[in-house]
Amino acid sequence: MQADSNQPTEQYSITAQASNQNMSELAKLEGTATVEMTINGKPVTIELDGKNAPITAGNFVELVNSGFYNGLKFHRVVKDPGQPPFVAQGGDPQGTGMGGFVDPTTKRSRYIPLEITPEGADTPVYSKTLPQAGINKPPALRHTRGAVAMARSQMPDSASSQFYFALSDLSFLDGNYAVFGYVKEGMDAVDSIKQGDKIESAKVVSGLENLKKP
Repeated sequence: MQADSNQPTEQYSITAQASNQNMSELAKLEGTATVEMTINGKPVTIELDGKNAPITAGNFVELVNSGFYNGLKFHRVVKDPGQPPFVAQGGDPQGTGMGGFVDPTTKRSRYIPLEITPEGADTPVYSKTLPQAGINKPPALRHTRGAVAMARSQMPDSASSQFYFALSDLSFLDGNYAVFGYVKEGMDAVDSIKQGDKIESAKVVSGLENLKKP
């Protein structure tokens, strides 16, 4: 199938089957956390929102804290001439857009459910986009420039470790992909990412105590 350059999906994301993993088996972020990535020698500070995306943010914090992202490259950067810049996508250990996290202990691939909290809601909607759930409200976490969100295949529960930075406002993705944080400092470094550039390092600099493991 021809990939749509305006969707962080298809062969650019994970092709595995949707997860049947029980949500009780997944880590959650209860509160906020801050991650610092070093890209091309420059720091990028990301604030993660565990209130509106507890499982999605928890998964990311857990992977960062384990050192999973260190050295992984950005396999997809979309900046079409004459169009607003789209995304810089990374987090695939294969570097192809086809891989995700495999637990070294269990040897099992780990996937997380699609998790989107509607604006004003107390709890997220799981495993469905907001349109699929019949919800007309926008999400609490929107695809504004600097948003950090999970890439996935067409199946809602197929996100694993691949994430993307929104390089401009991408409102057409709102309610369909799970935003879980925002770049707070270092957007200039994000803007400069080229395909093949690597995450030199990623570390949790605050809020690790808010990560609750099963």
